[in-house]
Amino acid sequence: MAELHELSAVALRDALHSGEVSAKDATAHFLARVEQHNPLLGAFVTVTAEHALRQALAADARRSQTPASALPVLHGMPLAFKDLTDVAGVVTTHGSAALDHKPAPADAPLVAHLKEAGAISLGKTQVPEFGLTAYSENRIAPPSRNPHALSRSSGGSSGGSAAAVAANLLPFAPGTDGGGSVRIPAAACGLVGLKPGRGLVPAGESQGDPARLVVAGPLARSAADAALMMDALVPGAAFLDALAQEPPRLRIGVTLDSPWSGTFPFTAEPEALEALEAGEKLLEHAGHSVTEASIRYDNRYPDAFTTAWTAGVGAARISPQREALLAPLTRTFRRRAQQRSPAKLAEALAFLRQFQQDTVTQYAQWDLLLMPALAQTPRPVGWFTGTAHGDERWPATQWPGDADGDYRKQCEYAPWSSMVNVCGLPAITVPVHWTGNAAGSGLPMGIQLVGPMGSEALLLRVAHQLGF
Repeated sequence: MAELHELSAVALRDALHSGEVSAKDATAHFLARVEQHNPLLGAFVTVTAEHALRQALAADARRSQTPASALPVLHGMPLAFKDLTDVAGVVTTHGSAALDHKPAPADAPLVAHLKEAGAISLGKTQVPEFGLTAYSENRIAPPSRNPHALSRSSGGSSGGSAAAVAANLLPFAPGTDGGGSVRIPAAACGLVGLKPGRGLVPAGESQGDPARLVVAGPLARSAADAALMMDALVPGAAFLDALAQEPPRLRIGVTLDSPWSGTFPFTAEPEALEALEAGEKLLEHAGHSVTEASIRYDNRYPDAFTTAWTAGVGAARISPQREALLAPLTRTFRRRAQQRSPAKLAEALAFLRQFQQDTVTQYAQWDLLLMPALAQTPRPVGWFTGTAHGDERWPATQWPGDADGDYRKQCEYAPWSSMVNVCGLPAITVPVHWTGNAAGSGLPMGIQLVGPMGSEALLLRVAHQLGF
Protein backbone atom coordinates (compact mmCIF):
# COMPACT_ATOMS: atom_id res chain seq x y z
CA MET A 1 0.00 0.00 0.00
CA ALA A 2 1.09 3.60 -0.63
CA GLU A 3 1.85 5.82 2.33
CA LEU A 4 -1.43 6.73 4.03
CA HIS A 5 -1.09 10.42 3.22
CA GLU A 6 -0.70 9.57 -0.47
CA LEU A 7 -4.08 7.85 -0.59
CA SER A 8 -7.13 9.74 -1.74
CA ALA A 9 -9.72 10.41 0.94
CA VAL A 10 -11.99 7.85 -0.76
CA ALA A 11 -9.24 5.19 -0.74
CA LEU A 12 -8.44 5.91 2.91
CA ARG A 13 -12.15 5.68 3.75
CA ASP A 14 -12.28 2.26 2.06
CA ALA A 15 -9.19 1.04 3.95
CA LEU A 16 -10.64 2.19 7.27
CA HIS A 17 -14.00 0.59 6.59
CA SER A 18 -12.45 -2.71 5.53
CA GLY A 19 -10.18 -2.82 8.56
CA GLU A 20 -7.06 -2.82 6.39
CA VAL A 21 -6.05 0.35 8.26
CA SER A 22 -7.01 1.12 11.85
CA ALA A 23 -8.26 4.53 12.94
CA LYS A 24 -5.39 4.63 15.43
CA ASP A 25 -2.77 4.07 12.71
CA ALA A 26 -4.36 6.64 10.39
CA THR A 27 -4.58 9.22 13.16
CA ALA A 28 -1.01 8.60 14.33
CA HIS A 29 0.29 8.83 10.75
CA PHE A 30 -1.32 12.20 10.05
CA LEU A 31 -0.35 13.57 13.47
CA ALA A 32 3.25 12.69 12.63
CA ARG A 33 2.90 14.54 9.32
CA VAL A 34 1.60 17.59 11.18
CA GLU A 35 4.45 17.46 13.68
CA GLN A 36 7.01 17.24 10.88
CA HIS A 37 5.69 19.83 8.46
CA ASN A 38 3.57 22.32 10.37
CA PRO A 39 6.46 24.37 11.84
CA LEU A 40 7.25 25.71 8.35
CA LEU A 41 3.69 25.63 7.01
CA GLY A 42 1.72 27.28 9.82
CA ALA A 43 -1.44 25.39 8.88
CA PHE A 44 -2.34 24.30 12.42
CA VAL A 45 -2.75 26.65 15.38
CA THR A 46 -3.66 23.91 17.87
CA VAL A 47 -2.96 20.17 17.63
CA THR A 48 -5.10 17.94 19.86
CA ALA A 49 -3.05 14.76 19.54
CA GLU A 50 -4.06 13.03 22.79
CA HIS A 51 -7.74 13.67 22.24
CA ALA A 52 -7.50 12.50 18.61
CA LEU A 53 -5.82 9.24 19.59
CA ARG A 54 -8.50 8.59 22.23
CA GLN A 55 -11.15 9.15 19.58
CA ALA A 56 -9.31 6.77 17.25
CA LEU A 57 -9.14 4.00 19.84
CA ALA A 58 -12.86 4.39 20.45
CA ALA A 59 -13.49 4.21 16.70
CA ASP A 60 -11.46 1.00 16.45
CA ALA A 61 -13.44 -0.48 19.33
CA ARG A 62 -16.69 0.31 17.51
CA ARG A 63 -15.25 -1.12 14.29
CA SER A 64 -14.58 -4.46 16.03
CA GLN A 65 -18.25 -4.73 16.96
CA THR A 66 -19.88 -3.25 13.87
CA PRO A 67 -20.26 -4.57 10.30
CA ALA A 68 -18.47 -2.41 7.76
CA SER A 69 -21.79 -1.64 6.06
CA ALA A 70 -23.09 -0.10 9.30
CA LEU A 71 -20.11 2.15 10.00
CA PRO A 72 -20.62 5.91 9.66
CA VAL A 73 -19.53 7.41 6.35
CA LEU A 74 -16.34 9.02 7.74
CA HIS A 75 -15.41 6.27 10.20
CA GLY A 76 -11.89 7.00 11.48
CA MET A 77 -11.18 9.77 8.94
CA PRO A 78 -8.77 12.46 10.24
CA LEU A 79 -9.65 16.09 9.61
CA ALA A 80 -9.41 19.46 11.35
CA PHE A 81 -11.57 22.52 11.89
CA LYS A 82 -10.96 26.20 11.29
CA ASP A 83 -10.11 28.15 14.43
CA LEU A 84 -13.42 29.99 14.05
CA THR A 85 -15.39 26.83 14.86
CA ASP A 86 -15.88 25.59 18.41
CA VAL A 87 -14.61 22.14 19.32
CA ALA A 88 -15.54 21.14 22.86
CA GLY A 89 -12.61 21.47 25.28
CA VAL A 90 -10.38 23.21 22.72
CA VAL A 91 -9.58 26.91 22.62
CA THR A 92 -11.19 28.88 19.79
CA THR A 93 -9.06 31.97 19.15
CA HIS A 94 -11.01 33.43 16.18
CA GLY A 95 -7.54 34.53 15.10
CA SER A 96 -7.70 37.48 17.49
CA ALA A 97 -5.50 38.80 20.27
CA ALA A 98 -8.45 40.85 21.53
CA LEU A 99 -10.35 37.85 22.91
CA ASP A 100 -9.85 35.67 25.96
CA HIS A 101 -8.76 32.28 24.66
CA LYS A 102 -10.87 29.85 26.66
CA PRO A 103 -11.78 26.25 25.81
CA ALA A 104 -15.13 25.96 24.07
CA PRO A 105 -17.87 24.47 26.25
CA ALA A 106 -19.48 22.49 23.41
CA ASP A 107 -19.05 21.46 19.79
CA ALA A 108 -20.39 23.77 17.10
CA PRO A 109 -23.10 22.14 14.95
CA LEU A 110 -20.64 21.48 12.10
CA VAL A 111 -18.22 19.72 14.45
CA ALA A 112 -20.95 17.69 16.12
CA HIS A 113 -22.29 16.69 12.70
CA LEU A 114 -18.94 15.47 11.35
CA LYS A 115 -18.02 13.71 14.59
CA GLU A 116 -21.35 11.89 14.37
CA ALA A 117 -20.31 10.90 10.83
CA GLY A 118 -17.20 9.24 12.32
CA ALA A 119 -14.53 11.89 11.70
CA ILE A 120 -11.62 12.43 14.10
CA SER A 121 -10.44 15.99 14.69
CA LEU A 122 -6.68 16.54 14.87
CA GLY A 123 -6.97 20.18 15.91
CA LYS A 124 -7.65 23.74 14.77
CA THR A 125 -6.29 25.45 11.65
CA GLN A 126 -5.09 28.98 11.02
CA VAL A 127 -7.56 31.72 10.04
CA PRO A 128 -7.59 35.50 9.67
CA GLU A 129 -9.04 37.51 12.52
CA PHE A 130 -12.77 36.71 12.69
CA GLY A 131 -12.49 35.17 9.22
CA LEU A 132 -12.66 38.57 7.57
CA THR A 133 -9.90 38.34 4.96
CA ALA A 134 -8.68 36.45 1.90
CA TYR A 135 -5.39 35.56 3.65
CA SER A 136 -4.83 33.56 6.85
CA GLU A 137 -2.50 35.77 8.84
CA ASN A 138 -3.07 37.17 12.32
CA ARG A 139 -1.22 38.41 15.37
CA ILE A 140 -1.40 35.29 17.53
CA ALA A 141 0.31 32.58 15.45
CA PRO A 142 2.56 32.23 12.38
CA PRO A 143 0.85 32.80 9.04
CA SER A 144 -0.51 29.91 7.02
CA ARG A 145 1.77 29.41 4.03
CA ASN A 146 1.21 27.91 0.61
CA PRO A 147 2.71 24.38 0.34
CA HIS A 148 3.65 25.05 -3.30
CA ALA A 149 5.71 28.14 -2.37
CA LEU A 150 6.22 28.91 1.30
CA SER A 151 6.71 32.60 0.59
CA ARG A 152 3.12 32.76 -0.68
CA SER A 153 -0.18 32.87 1.19
CA SER A 154 -2.53 29.88 1.31
CA GLY A 155 -5.52 32.23 1.03
CA GLY A 156 -8.36 32.71 3.47
CA SER A 157 -10.29 32.40 5.48
CA SER A 158 -9.99 28.59 5.33
CA GLY A 159 -6.29 28.99 4.56
CA GLY A 160 -4.87 26.76 7.28
CA SER A 161 -7.20 23.93 6.29
CA ALA A 162 -6.36 24.31 2.60
CA ALA A 163 -2.63 24.32 3.31
CA ALA A 164 -3.00 21.19 5.44
CA VAL A 165 -4.87 19.32 2.70
CA ALA A 166 -2.53 20.46 -0.07
CA ALA A 167 0.52 19.39 1.99
CA ASN A 168 -1.02 15.97 2.76
CA LEU A 169 -1.35 16.72 6.46
CA LEU A 170 -5.04 15.85 6.12
CA PRO A 171 -6.93 13.78 3.53
CA PHE A 172 -9.54 16.57 3.24
CA ALA A 173 -11.10 19.24 5.44
CA PRO A 174 -14.29 21.18 5.92
CA GLY A 175 -14.17 24.91 5.32
CA THR A 176 -16.72 27.66 5.64
CA ASP A 177 -17.36 30.19 2.89
CA GLY A 178 -19.01 33.59 3.41
CA GLY A 179 -17.35 35.53 0.60
CA GLY A 180 -14.98 33.02 -1.00
CA SER A 181 -13.42 31.47 2.11
CA VAL A 182 -13.44 27.92 0.70
CA ARG A 183 -12.88 28.76 -2.96
CA ILE A 184 -10.07 31.32 -2.53
CA PRO A 185 -7.74 29.05 -0.52
CA ALA A 186 -8.69 26.05 -2.66
CA ALA A 187 -7.63 27.97 -5.76
CA ALA A 188 -4.45 29.28 -4.11
CA CYS A 189 -3.42 25.79 -2.96
CA GLY A 190 -4.42 23.79 -6.05
CA LEU A 191 -7.45 22.05 -4.55
CA VAL A 192 -11.06 21.39 -5.45
CA GLY A 193 -13.23 23.65 -3.31
CA LEU A 194 -17.02 23.44 -3.28
CA LYS A 195 -19.31 26.11 -1.86
CA PRO A 196 -22.76 24.51 -1.54
CA GLY A 197 -25.90 26.53 -2.09
CA ARG A 198 -27.60 28.34 0.75
CA GLY A 199 -29.50 26.06 3.12
CA LEU A 200 -28.12 22.73 1.92
CA VAL A 201 -25.67 22.34 4.85
CA PRO A 202 -27.41 24.02 7.79
CA ALA A 203 -24.70 22.76 10.18
CA GLY A 204 -22.27 25.24 8.65
CA GLU A 205 -24.34 28.38 9.03
CA SER A 206 -22.93 31.22 11.12
CA GLN A 207 -24.34 33.52 13.77
CA GLY A 208 -23.92 37.24 13.18
CA ASP A 209 -24.55 36.72 9.46
CA PRO A 210 -27.68 38.75 8.61
CA ALA A 211 -27.37 38.16 4.86
CA ARG A 212 -26.95 34.37 5.30
CA LEU A 213 -23.69 34.39 3.38
CA VAL A 214 -21.83 31.58 5.19
CA VAL A 215 -22.04 27.90 4.29
CA ALA A 216 -19.77 24.92 4.99
CA GLY A 217 -18.14 23.00 2.16
CA PRO A 218 -15.21 20.67 1.38
CA LEU A 219 -11.57 21.37 0.59
CA ALA A 220 -10.21 18.30 -1.20
CA ARG A 221 -7.65 17.06 -3.68
CA SER A 222 -10.29 15.70 -6.07
CA ALA A 223 -13.96 15.95 -6.89
CA ALA A 224 -14.45 12.42 -5.54
CA ASP A 225 -12.93 13.35 -2.18
CA ALA A 226 -15.09 16.49 -2.07
CA ALA A 227 -18.14 14.37 -2.86
CA LEU A 228 -17.31 12.04 0.01
CA MET A 229 -17.30 14.94 2.44
CA MET A 230 -20.56 16.22 0.97
CA ASP A 231 -22.05 12.78 1.66
CA ALA A 232 -21.19 13.36 5.31
CA LEU A 233 -22.46 16.94 5.32
CA VAL A 234 -25.73 16.04 3.58
CA PRO A 235 -26.67 12.48 4.61
CA GLY A 236 -28.54 10.52 1.97
CA ALA A 237 -27.61 12.82 -0.92
CA ALA A 238 -25.24 10.27 -2.58
CA PHE A 239 -22.87 12.80 -4.14
CA LEU A 240 -20.08 10.26 -4.54
CA ASP A 241 -22.36 7.80 -6.34
CA ALA A 242 -23.46 10.60 -8.67
CA LEU A 243 -19.94 10.88 -10.10
CA ALA A 244 -20.54 7.65 -12.00
CA GLN A 245 -22.91 9.58 -14.27
CA GLU A 246 -21.52 11.70 -17.09
CA PRO A 247 -22.95 15.22 -17.00
CA PRO A 248 -25.18 16.25 -19.90
CA ARG A 249 -23.90 18.61 -22.57
CA LEU A 250 -24.02 22.03 -20.91
CA ARG A 251 -24.32 25.62 -22.10
CA ILE A 252 -21.58 27.44 -20.22
CA GLY A 253 -21.21 31.21 -20.23
CA VAL A 254 -17.69 32.58 -19.72
CA THR A 255 -17.29 36.02 -18.17
CA LEU A 256 -14.78 38.37 -16.57
CA ASP A 257 -17.50 40.74 -15.34
CA SER A 258 -17.38 41.49 -11.62
CA PRO A 259 -19.56 43.58 -9.29
CA TRP A 260 -16.34 45.09 -7.85
CA SER A 261 -15.10 46.56 -11.14
CA GLY A 262 -16.72 49.97 -10.74
CA THR A 263 -15.36 50.59 -7.22
CA PHE A 264 -12.03 48.77 -7.55
CA PRO A 265 -11.06 48.54 -11.24
CA PHE A 266 -8.73 45.59 -11.73
CA THR A 267 -6.93 43.74 -14.50
CA ALA A 268 -6.75 39.96 -14.43
CA GLU A 269 -3.16 38.77 -14.52
CA PRO A 270 -2.00 36.72 -17.53
CA GLU A 271 -1.89 33.58 -15.36
CA ALA A 272 -5.57 34.01 -14.50
CA LEU A 273 -6.45 34.33 -18.18
CA GLU A 274 -4.31 31.30 -19.00
CA ALA A 275 -6.23 29.30 -16.41
CA LEU A 276 -9.52 30.49 -17.89
CA GLU A 277 -8.38 29.47 -21.39
CA ALA A 278 -7.28 26.08 -20.08
CA GLY A 279 -10.67 25.62 -18.43
CA GLU A 280 -12.51 26.57 -21.63
CA LYS A 281 -10.51 24.03 -23.64
CA LEU A 282 -11.14 21.25 -21.13
CA LEU A 283 -14.86 21.97 -21.08
CA GLU A 284 -15.11 22.14 -24.87
CA HIS A 285 -13.11 18.92 -25.21
CA ALA A 286 -15.62 17.30 -22.84
CA GLY A 287 -18.42 18.29 -25.22
CA HIS A 288 -19.81 21.40 -23.56
CA SER A 289 -20.71 24.62 -25.37
CA VAL A 290 -18.72 27.60 -24.05
CA THR A 291 -19.85 31.07 -25.16
CA GLU A 292 -19.20 34.60 -23.97
CA ALA A 293 -21.53 35.89 -21.26
CA SER A 294 -22.07 39.55 -20.44
CA ILE A 295 -23.34 40.14 -16.90
CA ARG A 296 -24.50 43.54 -15.65
CA TYR A 297 -23.99 44.18 -11.94
CA ASP A 298 -25.45 47.06 -9.95
CA ASN A 299 -22.64 49.43 -8.89
CA ARG A 300 -24.13 49.77 -5.40
CA TYR A 301 -23.08 46.21 -4.63
CA PRO A 302 -19.65 46.84 -3.00
CA ASP A 303 -21.02 49.14 -0.30
CA ALA A 304 -23.99 46.88 0.44
CA PHE A 305 -21.89 43.72 0.60
CA THR A 306 -19.30 45.33 2.86
CA THR A 307 -22.07 46.52 5.18
CA ALA A 308 -23.51 43.00 5.49
CA TRP A 309 -20.09 41.29 5.62
CA THR A 310 -18.86 43.39 8.54
CA ALA A 311 -22.07 43.47 10.58
CA GLY A 312 -20.97 40.49 12.66
CA VAL A 313 -17.64 41.99 13.74
CA GLY A 314 -19.46 45.15 14.76
CA ALA A 315 -21.57 43.09 17.17
CA ALA A 316 -18.71 40.93 18.51
CA ARG A 317 -18.23 41.05 22.26
CA ILE A 318 -14.86 42.72 22.76
CA SER A 319 -14.02 44.75 25.83
CA PRO A 320 -13.15 48.40 25.12
CA GLN A 321 -9.80 47.89 26.83
CA ARG A 322 -8.81 45.30 24.22
CA GLU A 323 -10.03 47.04 21.07
CA ALA A 324 -6.46 48.22 20.39
CA LEU A 325 -5.39 44.58 20.03
CA LEU A 326 -7.50 44.18 16.90
CA ALA A 327 -5.75 44.27 13.54
CA PRO A 328 -6.23 47.58 11.66
CA LEU A 329 -8.68 46.12 9.16
CA THR A 330 -10.82 44.52 11.86
CA ARG A 331 -10.73 47.62 14.07
CA THR A 332 -11.65 49.91 11.16
CA PHE A 333 -14.57 47.85 9.92
CA ARG A 334 -15.80 47.19 13.46
CA ARG A 335 -15.94 50.92 14.16
CA ARG A 336 -17.78 51.61 10.91
CA ALA A 337 -20.26 48.80 11.57
CA GLN A 338 -21.01 50.19 15.02
CA GLN A 339 -21.57 53.66 13.59
CA ARG A 340 -24.13 52.45 11.06
CA SER A 341 -27.78 52.71 11.96
CA PRO A 342 -30.02 49.63 11.92
CA ALA A 343 -31.83 51.28 9.02
CA LYS A 344 -28.60 51.38 6.98
CA LEU A 345 -28.04 47.66 7.52
CA ALA A 346 -31.67 46.91 6.63
CA GLU A 347 -31.29 48.96 3.45
CA ALA A 348 -28.15 47.03 2.47
CA LEU A 349 -29.83 43.67 3.10
CA ALA A 350 -32.85 44.71 1.02
CA PHE A 351 -30.55 45.74 -1.81
CA LEU A 352 -28.68 42.43 -1.68
CA ARG A 353 -31.96 40.52 -1.95
CA GLN A 354 -32.78 42.49 -5.10
CA PHE A 355 -29.22 41.97 -6.37
CA GLN A 356 -29.66 38.24 -5.88
CA GLN A 357 -32.88 38.19 -7.89
CA ASP A 358 -31.42 40.27 -10.73
CA THR A 359 -28.17 38.29 -10.91
CA VAL A 360 -29.76 34.84 -10.74
CA THR A 361 -32.11 35.89 -13.57
CA GLN A 362 -29.13 36.80 -15.75
CA TYR A 363 -27.21 33.63 -14.88
CA ALA A 364 -30.23 31.51 -15.84
CA GLN A 365 -29.44 32.07 -19.54
CA TRP A 366 -26.72 29.42 -19.14
CA ASP A 367 -26.45 26.08 -17.35
CA LEU A 368 -23.21 27.16 -15.66
CA LEU A 369 -21.10 30.33 -15.49
CA LEU A 370 -17.32 30.11 -15.92
CA MET A 371 -14.76 32.64 -14.68
CA PRO A 372 -11.26 32.61 -13.21
CA ALA A 373 -11.10 31.55 -9.58
CA LEU A 374 -8.68 34.40 -8.77
CA ALA A 375 -7.51 37.45 -10.69
CA GLN A 376 -3.92 37.12 -9.46
CA THR A 377 -1.45 34.40 -8.56
CA PRO A 378 -1.27 33.51 -4.83
CA ARG A 379 0.02 36.62 -3.07
CA PRO A 380 3.17 36.80 -0.94
CA VAL A 381 2.70 36.38 2.79
CA GLY A 382 2.38 39.87 4.27
CA TRP A 383 1.42 41.44 0.92
CA PHE A 384 -2.07 42.52 1.94
CA THR A 385 -1.07 43.99 5.29
CA GLY A 386 2.27 45.51 4.35
CA THR A 387 4.22 43.52 6.94
CA ALA A 388 7.86 42.81 6.21
CA HIS A 389 7.75 39.50 4.33
CA GLY A 390 4.98 38.42 6.70
CA ASP A 391 7.43 36.60 8.92
CA GLU A 392 7.67 38.91 11.92
CA ARG A 393 5.43 38.79 14.97
CA TRP A 394 4.34 42.41 14.86
CA PRO A 395 2.48 43.56 18.00
CA ALA A 396 -1.18 44.03 17.09
CA THR A 397 -1.02 47.72 17.96
CA GLN A 398 1.87 48.21 15.50
CA TRP A 399 0.69 46.11 12.57
CA PRO A 400 1.50 48.32 9.59
CA GLY A 401 -0.68 48.76 6.58
CA ASP A 402 -3.84 50.59 5.63
CA ALA A 403 -7.21 48.93 6.26
CA ASP A 404 -8.85 50.33 3.13
CA GLY A 405 -5.81 49.49 1.00
CA ASP A 406 -5.82 45.98 2.42
CA TYR A 407 -9.51 45.53 1.60
CA ARG A 408 -9.07 46.89 -1.91
CA LYS A 409 -6.24 44.44 -2.57
CA GLN A 410 -8.44 41.57 -1.45
CA CYS A 411 -11.31 42.61 -3.71
CA GLU A 412 -8.94 42.90 -6.66
CA TYR A 413 -7.42 39.51 -5.85
CA ALA A 414 -10.76 37.67 -5.62
CA PRO A 415 -13.34 39.73 -7.52
CA TRP A 416 -15.57 36.80 -8.53
CA SER A 417 -16.29 35.26 -5.13
CA SER A 418 -18.60 37.22 -2.86
CA MET A 419 -21.51 37.73 -5.25
CA VAL A 420 -21.98 33.96 -5.36
CA ASN A 421 -22.57 33.97 -1.59
CA VAL A 422 -25.02 36.86 -1.89
CA CYS A 423 -26.93 34.90 -4.54
CA GLY A 424 -26.81 31.73 -2.40
CA LEU A 425 -25.64 29.68 -5.39
CA PRO A 426 -23.35 26.63 -5.50
CA ALA A 427 -19.88 27.10 -6.98
CA ILE A 428 -16.76 25.00 -7.40
CA THR A 429 -13.10 25.86 -8.02
CA VAL A 430 -10.94 23.48 -10.05
CA PRO A 431 -7.11 23.72 -10.39
CA VAL A 432 -6.77 23.56 -14.18
CA HIS A 433 -3.45 25.39 -14.63
CA TRP A 434 0.05 25.70 -13.15
CA THR A 435 2.42 28.60 -13.72
CA GLY A 436 5.34 26.19 -14.23
CA ASN A 437 5.80 23.79 -17.11
CA ALA A 438 4.00 20.93 -15.39
CA ALA A 439 1.46 20.32 -12.64
CA GLY A 440 3.06 20.90 -9.27
CA SER A 441 6.09 22.75 -10.64
CA GLY A 442 4.83 26.29 -10.08
CA LEU A 443 1.81 28.01 -8.59
CA PRO A 444 -1.71 26.66 -9.08
CA MET A 445 -4.38 28.71 -10.84
CA GLY A 446 -7.98 27.65 -11.17
CA ILE A 447 -11.38 28.31 -12.64
CA GLN A 448 -14.70 28.79 -10.90
CA LEU A 449 -17.94 27.26 -12.14
CA VAL A 450 -21.19 28.66 -10.74
CA GLY A 451 -24.45 26.73 -11.04
CA PRO A 452 -28.11 27.20 -10.20
CA MET A 453 -29.58 26.15 -6.87
CA GLY A 454 -29.35 22.41 -6.39
CA SER A 455 -26.47 21.90 -8.84
CA GLU A 456 -23.82 20.74 -6.34
CA ALA A 457 -23.79 17.21 -7.75
CA LEU A 458 -23.60 18.54 -11.31
CA LEU A 459 -20.62 20.76 -10.43
CA LEU A 460 -18.82 17.81 -8.87
CA ARG A 461 -19.61 15.65 -11.91
CA VAL A 462 -18.18 18.28 -14.27
CA ALA A 463 -15.02 18.65 -12.19
CA HIS A 464 -14.67 14.84 -12.16
CA GLN A 465 -15.26 14.69 -15.89
CA LEU A 466 -12.41 17.19 -16.41
CA GLY A 467 -10.06 14.83 -14.58
CA PHE A 468 -10.05 16.38 -11.11
